[in-house]
Amino acid sequence: MLTGLSGEAFVNARPSMKNRAFTLHERLLVIAIVLNIHHAPGQSTGPAHPGTLLEAVVVTSTPLERTLFEQAQPVSILRGSQLRLAVQPTLGETLAGVPGVSSTYFGPAASRPVIRGLDADRVRVLQNGNNTLDASATSVDHAVSFDPVGVESIEVVRGPATLLYGPNAIGGVVNVLDRRIADERIGAPVRGSIEGRTGSVNGERGGAFMLEGGVGGFVWHLEGYKRATDELHIPGFARSARLRRLEPLPVGEKEARDVLPNSDLRTEGLAGGASYVWEGGFFGLAYSGFHTNYGTVAEPTVTIDMEQRRWDFRGAFFAPFAHVKAVKYSLGVSDYEHTEFEGALTGTKFENEGYDGRFELAHEKLGPFEGVLGYQTEHSDFSALGEEAFVPSVATRVNSVFLFEEAVFEPVRVQLGVRYDQVSVESESSPGFGRGSERTFDNVSASAGLIYTPVEGYAVALNTAFTQRAPTYQELFANGPHVATAAFEVGDSGLRSERSFSLDLSLRKKTGRVTGAVSVFYNRFSDFIGQFATGEVEDELPVFAYRATDAVFVGGEAEITWHLLEPAAAESGDGKASAAPALDRPVLDLEFKADYVHATDRATHDPLPRIPPFRASAALNFQHGRYRASVEGQYSARQNRTSEFELPTDSYILLNASIGYRLTLGSTEADLYVKGVNLTNAEARLPTSFLKDRAPLGGRGVVCGLKFTF
Repeated sequence: MLTGLSGEAFVNARPSMKNRAFTLHERLLVIAIVLNIHHAPGQSTGPAHPGTLLEAVVVTSTPLERTLFEQAQPVSILRGSQLRLAVQPTLGETLAGVPGVSSTYFGPAASRPVIRGLDADRVRVLQNGNNTLDASATSVDHAVSFDPVGVESIEVVRGPATLLYGPNAIGGVVNVLDRRIADERIGAPVRGSIEGRTGSVNGERGGAFMLEGGVGGFVWHLEGYKRATDELHIPGFARSARLRRLEPLPVGEKEARDVLPNSDLRTEGLAGGASYVWEGGFFGLAYSGFHTNYGTVAEPTVTIDMEQRRWDFRGAFFAPFAHVKAVKYSLGVSDYEHTEFEGALTGTKFENEGYDGRFELAHEKLGPFEGVLGYQTEHSDFSALGEEAFVPSVATRVNSVFLFEEAVFEPVRVQLGVRYDQVSVESESSPGFGRGSERTFDNVSASAGLIYTPVEGYAVALNTAFTQRAPTYQELFANGPHVATAAFEVGDSGLRSERSFSLDLSLRKKTGRVTGAVSVFYNRFSDFIGQFATGEVEDELPVFAYRATDAVFVGGEAEITWHLLEPAAAESGDGKASAAPALDRPVLDLEFKADYVHATDRATHDPLPRIPPFRASAALNFQHGRYRASVEGQYSARQNRTSEFELPTDSYILLNASIGYRLTLGSTEADLYVKGVNLTNAEARLPTSFLKDRAPLGGRGVVCGLKFTF
């Protein structure tokens, strides 16, 4: 299920909206007023009867594993049946309905999350708290190295998370969780699940299985998945009307229509793990293999073949000695490569070998404070081989120490943190790039957060952070044609560390007829590194150059639920996510989500490129016993705040619906779901995509799935 800032479960959808002359302040004011309708602060915060029971949800991507209601920063969690409905071939599209999250959408096979208008190296994608160690952050055509169909849950932290996960988390964190390494015993020799799904809009067919079991303290896990799609069906032309007018095709060449060329996909993966769990801790290791082959969409004959082999080690000691609550450690080791093919010819081959290790010591209360002291080390050897390589071979090393502390002075919770990072980026000498060079960056980040609970069921959270991010090897050293993205990329070896000051304010409510949260944020950058179109052409490709400027991002998100049949009741006063209703008590909820980002280059006062517009969605969700159903409308405003050489994007409205049924067959549970997407077959293009004028979202389609759990 999708769990918002208040912990409430929300339907996953791509939020959207239309052309309306609201100012930013008007939008945020309306959202804040709506949250408090039907529930003034003086009212009783608990219903007279049990109401819709809400369960506690713990955020594992935070150091002390607090609930959603106890976080200074906004967090959303996608899991359960809502995760199954949301799953797409890419992580970006799977999360595109979380407020504040859009996607890079480089076609249906390569898409990464965009959080509050920030993407690429500013959004850290993790597997169980460790770096994915792939190349997805370096270029929009590079897929993330796992398929969302195989994950247990996904946590999204909006806003800077550099204190825990490094300078690459200046925009936010996406932590993907699986069960490969167990941290608790399983009371069954064997249990598992098997799932199949099919989709009409892209000819999707795929499935996944999971088996696990335990004997005493020994726990084992095995999982696998496979997915294949054909080319994506689209509503009309692949190229937008504006682009067709500005750049007509040569005489005799036909416009692509109804099907998006070179958008097919093949993906498969297999993973296994084993753990030993005892009263005072656990230790486990896991191996995973991932392979995918997909078309890049930007060029009709360019495909990417990608694979990763990865080992993970993770463990903990609980209360090993006096005043120490826990000692946790983890290590991920990866061997990654992908090759870009131009037809049958081998183009550029990318390789990345690396590791990411963490050590955390959680101490018990020292006076009013309890917290975590940690060390993180990361190393990667990246190379791009071939005549058309656009970056040299590079070694990147990061060593970090961090401290996070928390104290509770009822009704206020205080969270403080500081981190130091030393980042070294060293390029090798090569004929195409000349003599190698090394840059070293020493960065310090700090944050302070307050969570104020004036009355039961309400919370106000304020978080402020100063963060620094070193430029990546691509931002520093890129210089050449990148065929898969149809761009000539140019870096700047003189770039300095990016600096950011951010403020985040949230209002949360978890009981009563109306529950949810509203957040507003302000993020001011110095030396913000962006990839900007120059208007020049090199090797018949448009030139995109990395350069630094000053920038400011302002915006907000809302996720609000009206419980139409009965109020929501909190269980034990923690952060919440909707629990399944009792068989004899129906639940009918009206859910509203919205987000907005306003991003400006402070030097030129021009809009920054590829920023999401104002978006909103409304959904009516029904659940009664074994049945569930939902209908939703998604709306995305026109984006005409564009940078130089960037075209505006039209507004769109999408209509989706889903139904589900859960059946128990002895000790086996079957979950059947059917989802209709873009039922009106509307044309929708994402302003956050480099390919927005060449690759729309899919047209009308139906997704069917069946999962057996035993």
